[in-house]
Amino acid sequence: MTTDLGPESLTEAVIESFKNTSDERLKAILESLTRNLHTFVREISPSIPEWEAAIDFLTSTGRKCSDVRQEFILLSDVLGVSMLVETINDAETPDATDSTVLGPFHMVESPARELGENISPESGGAVCVVRGKVLSVDGSPLPNARIDVWQANTKGFYDVQQPGIQSVGNGRGLFITDDDGAFFFRSVVPSYYPIPTDGPVGDLLEATGRHPYRPAHIHFIVSAPGFKELTTHIFIGGSEYIESDAVFAVKESLITPFTTNEDPVAASRFGVGCPFVEGVIDIRLHPEIQTSKQHIHVPEEVSR
Repeated sequence: MTTDLGPESLTEAVIESFKNTSDERLKAILESLTRNLHTFVREISPSIPEWEAAIDFLTSTGRKCSDVRQEFILLSDVLGVSMLVETINDAETPDATDSTVLGPFHMVESPARELGENISPESGGAVCVVRGKVLSVDGSPLPNARIDVWQANTKGFYDVQQPGIQSVGNGRGLFITDDDGAFFFRSVVPSYYPIPTDGPVGDLLEATGRHPYRPAHIHFIVSAPGFKELTTHIFIGGSEYIESDAVFAVKESLITPFTTNEDPVAASRFGVGCPFVEGVIDIRLHPEIQTSKQHIHVPEEVSR
């Protein structure tokens, strides 16, 4: 019966419409989405103009997306959904390095670089060294691990935000760890910065009286065969907004002091002047684990 449906029977009718879904994980997600979304609508009782405004907001969010910007990820970030997903999945691997949000600017492939190379050759500011090791949770080093890094410059801008000023790839690098699982690269200490506010997400922040700033950080995606891929940051210790990140992504374990090193031997080894600033972080990966969750198969015509 799909006629003359009231608020409760309408919800059940929509859920019933999914009964022939062959993918059980997809079916469970759609059923839960329907129940919770309908509960939300009943709770707030939106007017027709409010419902239309919500549709327009989501439409504008999609239109703001491009090859170098993902406004929906940004929306997920400022609503805390991105960090909720990360935190739930982190619970499966509590002994690994904490994960945090991907962010909206991992839209460009990082250039492959040799260990020690400067990832920010076009950025002004004093050169720093970032170094560490990639390890298994049992402490054993992981040689040939893949490290994808990207960051803003000292003025708080990513390469894709400044066409004609920064070349695409400035502030980015793709590295492979050595036989000891070690890595190091040169860069500049990034600045704190505002997330993009020239789109629907910026309108949302303004309407709610929230600031758009993120503390200074460097993004990492770290992977190795047989291990769970890790998406994380290192946050620059002492940065402004470390206590009020606009996307709720700061974890104490990821705050890294960037300190002055006055050792001339180390400076020579890293190819920098002395003294120099360095940040040191070891990254621990967890072996791949089996999960009871089944990946949803999305038909090709839907995924486009």
